[in-house]
Amino acid sequence: MRFNHKVMTSFPIRSAIFLSVSCLLAGCSVGPKYHTPTADTPGAFKELTPADYATTDGWKVAQPKDDTLRGKWWEIFNEPELNALEEKVNVSNQSIAASAASFLAARALVKEARSQLFPTVSTNPSITAQRPSSSLKVASSSASSSGAGSVSTSSLSGIFVDYTLPFDATWQPDLFGRIRNTVKAASYGAQASAADLENTRLTVQAEVAVDYFQLRGQDSLKQLLDQTVVAYQHSLDLNKALYETGIGADEAVAQAETLLESTKAQDTALGILRAELEHAIAMLTGQPASTFSIPVEPLHSNPPTIPIGVPSQLLERRPDVAAEERLVAQANAQIGIARAAYFPTVTLSAAAGLESSSITDWFSWPSRFFSIGSAAAETIFDAGLRRATMEQFRAQYDETVANYRQAVLTSFQQVEDNLASLRILSAEIQYQDTAVASAEKTLALATDRYKLGIDPFLNVITAQTALLSSQQAAVTLRIQQMTASGVLIQTLGGGWDASQLPSPAQLISKVP
Repeated sequence: MRFNHKVMTSFPIRSAIFLSVSCLLAGCSVGPKYHTPTADTPGAFKELTPADYATTDGWKVAQPKDDTLRGKWWEIFNEPELNALEEKVNVSNQSIAASAASFLAARALVKEARSQLFPTVSTNPSITAQRPSSSLKVASSSASSSGAGSVSTSSLSGIFVDYTLPFDATWQPDLFGRIRNTVKAASYGAQASAADLENTRLTVQAEVAVDYFQLRGQDSLKQLLDQTVVAYQHSLDLNKALYETGIGADEAVAQAETLLESTKAQDTALGILRAELEHAIAMLTGQPASTFSIPVEPLHSNPPTIPIGVPSQLLERRPDVAAEERLVAQANAQIGIARAAYFPTVTLSAAAGLESSSITDWFSWPSRFFSIGSAAAETIFDAGLRRATMEQFRAQYDETVANYRQAVLTSFQQVEDNLASLRILSAEIQYQDTAVASAEKTLALATDRYKLGIDPFLNVITAQTALLSSQQAAVTLRIQQMTASGVLIQTLGGGWDASQLPSPAQLISKVP
């Protein structure tokens, strides 16, 4: 068996110089510095004025340190059952679980990008046995005897074994910030994904609250119609008794029966929407609709006092706006990646290991070998590819800026919409309550006049219908008021703010 080892070669001086320069330039970066895009923010909300505080339910002048929502925002409604449902949302909702998985994937991309900052070390140990061809021996011998050449036959006899234990290392110094900008882009993308996760969580939580108040509103309407059915049944019984004694007319009995049955139909129809709302809440809380139920209970909640703050806070409190801003930062970093393509790419490589034809000498000092070198690559002609790529990423950056500003404008619109709804609903409810009181008085007068034989029963039916319509409108307005309160909290960002986004250090930490 023969002993083979690679002969040590001298390291060129120019490679050493190049390596030193590369390390000195490793701090250079050609990416543009990021600045958060400007967005027009009004000083105050149009639909929220001090003059409206006294007449709008749930509005008050914000006290110091009382201008933001905190923690579990749904607890502001003081609804224990709603609190329990919201807790299940955070644990079992599948949309939130999918968004959380998407964030973990985005965080893994950060670690993948960051790994490019470090050398790659690999090994490929091998043991290779080989036996030369017998024909090669014969041919070599013939050539030697004929004087065609002097080939040693000693090296061609027997089986040769080559034991190799190599270690290879390669590293691309980040001379012009390509890798660092890649890491930044991945980090900003992961932060945007984290904001998307919080936006999904907030959306689902708000939807549960809205569905819950709508379901309780259906229970209130059901209670109202149940009471109305009882009242109409008494009216029918009265008309039947009057008819049987010869005082009343069969027409009044028919009218009372028609009103009763049509009201029963309305009462029964409420079950459809309630069932759908219950099933929707089951889905949002991650439970099968077939095994989920909510006990019947009328709506008793009143609009809570919601800390509104100032419009500029929406830029930090809305997770969807924060996500759009992080996407702008990501697009800015991608411009730096594209710009780095104009500069050369340097690769440093080294190899070292042990090689021998004898296993006993494999790990001996003479069996060592190593090599080290560097290479640089630069594109000389690409027919405008890099310039087009730069134009693409600049245009994408402008697109993300426009999307961010549109998200800011949308956030202002949504808050103003719900502030207007709450302000107008508060006044409308007052008027509607007055209308209900007037309808009750009208019904009482009509009933008395009918019993005295002054007016026909049709007047009573008209008053009963007007009262029921007014009562239903009052309940519906209160449902709208409570749902608008929940949606307003959602548009204000819940209890979230941008400081809760994970930092770059947290994105690469081992803690999930």
